[in-house]
Amino acid sequence: MEQNAKIFIAGHRGMVGSAIYRKLEKEGFTNLIVRTSAELDLRSQSAVAAFFETEKPDYVFLAAAKVGGIVANNTYRADFLYENLAIQNNVIHQSYLNGVKKLMFLGSSCIYPKMAPQPLKEDYLLTGLLEQTNEPYAIAKIAGIKMCDAYRDQYGCNFISVMPTNLYGYNDNYHPQNSHVLPALIRKFHEAKNNGDKTVTIWGTGSPKREFLFADDLADACFYLMQTYNEPNLINIGTGEDLSIKELALLIKDIVGFEGELAFDETKPDGTPRKLMDVSKLHAQGWKHRVELPEGIKLAYEDFLSKNGSQF
Repeated sequence: MEQNAKIFIAGHRGMVGSAIYRKLEKEGFTNLIVRTSAELDLRSQSAVAAFFETEKPDYVFLAAAKVGGIVANNTYRADFLYENLAIQNNVIHQSYLNGVKKLMFLGSSCIYPKMAPQPLKEDYLLTGLLEQTNEPYAIAKIAGIKMCDAYRDQYGCNFISVMPTNLYGYNDNYHPQNSHVLPALIRKFHEAKNNGDKTVTIWGTGSPKREFLFADDLADACFYLMQTYNEPNLINIGTGEDLSIKELALLIKDIVGFEGELAFDETKPDGTPRKLMDVSKLHAQGWKHRVELPEGIKLAYEDFLSKNGSQF
């Protein structure tokens, strides 16, 4: 990307988009275009068309999406499917119509079949049934990957797809119902510590294994791949390392300083048994993560305290 290139970051206020914005600023890019959802509704075909016609961005990072944890995904199934399809359809199609040089579409590791072999290789896509609780979101993201490849095949567009693993970091969502597991646990342990609770209850058995990547590491990988990767199909972004939800809970408990006990509510769903990314393709491209999980959780907790500490 040229230093003076016009770069549109869709979803710049979210955890991923804001990390990409910080990375580009740090690298000296100043011609960054952003719009809040109030300023530009990416679900609106006419609004997105008018925006692209006016702004004519050179590069696009498509990090905007309707996202949430297991409860939100399973509760708002129609919203997750419709809104994510609308956002990516509009941005990808207008990028083609307006001559965008390169677009990066960000997906999610939930695109892979529920019972796929571990670790998850890129070519496991569409080889089995999806996890039921987040199937609508996964189907939308799979459609986005295939859309990027179809526009590459038919129109020669340099549209690439990256699949991040579970993310956490600055500007995360700590909503009690709609957050992902790591930020949800940070909030739970923080509130329990402040309330003097003796026990924190964790959903499920604690046995599912998950991989976590610090969002600023993801932004670094996205920037690197935007410069170097120009292939069809998708590429995983992760650490290649995982741990159980119980191990994660104990780590967060220690960092937050909660001194009580853990309890596991086995009536609640576990979700996918394991989701570990095969990142050999990414490592072969020359990129590896830098922030290890204990350090990243400390940074995330500090960010949580700076923004939310006074509320709880």
